Amino acid sequence: MTTPAKTLPPRAQAPTEQTWDIEALYATPDDWTAEAGRLPEAIDALSAHGGRLGRGPDALLAYLAEADDVLLRMQRFASYASMTASVDGRDAVAAARRDAANGLMARLGSVTAALQPELLAIPDDVLDGWLAQPEFADQRVRLERLRRNRPHVRSAEVEALLGAVQAPFASERGIHPALANMDLRFGTAGGEVITQGNVDRLTASADREVRREAWEHYADAHLAAKHAQAAMYATNVRQNVFVARARQYPDTVTASLAPDAIPVEVVTTLLDTYRANTPTWHRYWRVRREWLGLPDLREYDVKAALVPSRAVGYAQAVEWIAQGMAPLGEDYVREMRRGLTTDRWVDYAENDGKRQGAYSNGGGRVKPFIFMTWNGTMNSYSTLAHEIGHSMHSLLSTRTHPFSVPRYTLFHAEVASNFNQAMVRQHLLEKARAAGDTEFEVQIIEEALSNFHRYFFIMPTLAAFELECYRRIEAGGTLSAPDLITLMADLLAQGYGDGVTMDRERSGITWAEFSTHLYANFYAYQYATGISAAHQLLAQFGQDPEAARMTYLRFLESGGSLDPIDALKEAGVDMLSAGPVEATFRTLAGYVDRLEKLLAERKAGQAAIQAP
Repeated sequence: MTTPAKTLPPRAQAPTEQTWDIEALYATPDDWTAEAGRLPEAIDALSAHGGRLGRGPDALLAYLAEADDVLLRMQRFASYASMTASVDGRDAVAAARRDAANGLMARLGSVTAALQPELLAIPDDVLDGWLAQPEFADQRVRLERLRRNRPHVRSAEVEALLGAVQAPFASERGIHPALANMDLRFGTAGGEVITQGNVDRLTASADREVRREAWEHYADAHLAAKHAQAAMYATNVRQNVFVARARQYPDTVTASLAPDAIPVEVVTTLLDTYRANTPTWHRYWRVRREWLGLPDLREYDVKAALVPSRAVGYAQAVEWIAQGMAPLGEDYVREMRRGLTTDRWVDYAENDGKRQGAYSNGGGRVKPFIFMTWNGTMNSYSTLAHEIGHSMHSLLSTRTHPFSVPRYTLFHAEVASNFNQAMVRQHLLEKARAAGDTEFEVQIIEEALSNFHRYFFIMPTLAAFELECYRRIEAGGTLSAPDLITLMADLLAQGYGDGVTMDRERSGITWAEFSTHLYANFYAYQYATGISAAHQLLAQFGQDPEAARMTYLRFLESGGSLDPIDALKEAGVDMLSAGPVEATFRTLAGYVDRLEKLLAERKAGQAAIQAP
């Protein structure tokens, strides 16, 4: 008799305490709908400032203030729409909200873009005089950055057109999550229906057959739609190439990085350093295979627990994180704990239709919000530590600066999230070693290696994949499903070496399993730079804890007031060199060394027991 597959509850049955306080944005869906009726008029009203921006400082300030008000309203509006769609990908009303928000965001972008050429036509000596006035103190950073990008701002007509195409150009970014979260069906594993919310837990099951089923069925569902997925991604690449060329950049990677003053060498140096250090990963796969006692290590074994999994409740994870972040001070910990509990920043319920992954949303300066699914594992705790790093970054930076100061970039963001994970991990390792709890120490090292696997293995691989895809399209080539699968498999093989026996077709479809990371061009590499900078900042606490605390908090509070490379340099981290990435590989190697030593001790202990 076949056991019925376990199903997840619908979103309506999710416990309130496990959901985020979305009502802080809009008390009811009707309030959101009312704002949807008001925003178009507010957006279009910005056009009335055309022809006035150069008349004097008061006219420019009036436009900037009104534009900020509309953009902040738009951020809250879009946050609500995307958040309701994330928690239930099968909710057609929520999907319609998200599409409406994307359309209005593009409309706003078109209006503001059309006014940029007029703003940039203000003579430098005139604008410099205005910027010297106290009233412009909060406007200087963004106006200077806008002026820096002047060579790539086109005429008002071209800018309006480029802004207008953003909504249709965003279509494939909406189609991919709709396909992945609403239409694809992944079958079952171990009698449980595979969903975006539970696939990570199932692929980490102690039962090898369960994790094999979960990994293969998940890959197979994406493979069944491989041609459509390839067409979507190729369209996204071509659109980004078109915009880069329209803005007269030499290539798309430069177009993506230049606005944040990040040299392309940061990406190429990262990828070169990664390739040079893949033997560290090869060694880890061999150690993992020995720990698991397997004849060969397969892709579905890379998340399997090396020791019996210790269940982790949400409350326990909050306590670990609070203890681990204590070096940042009582104020930081108190606000963080409140956000994780009574203020309901986190949506961690497991329900049917919930999309895969995790993210932090700035919440339009109302409060930060965290999206994730709690699986009761060390990986769940790790994800929570990561995302609360983002949320505290948002809280501290928005508190320090008005809305007119640019928000921090993704390059900044992935430092804060990875720093929290690294700091809490260090605390837990010290705790485990002091107690002589080897099993817990192994679990913490596993959490570390799982985190490194995602951010220091998968993400650099995706970055290399993405860079090659753009180069092919820029050279007039094509991106077919077989080509993309082969490219992805080849890149993964570099990192697996002889340590993993690959299923090239299923591994090769990995690119199709990511929405945000590939459809937001040149995003993935920033996880690897982020984890590298984070470990460099953590190392400072071993030298002078109080100075390191003040340095790190200043980095968080600076938000986007400094370009990311400059903000990190001010904090003592040089991301223009290979040093931080190489040092982080040494940290990774140290975890593998420790795991290897613990394995040797384990074998010696077992041999002693078996000896006559």
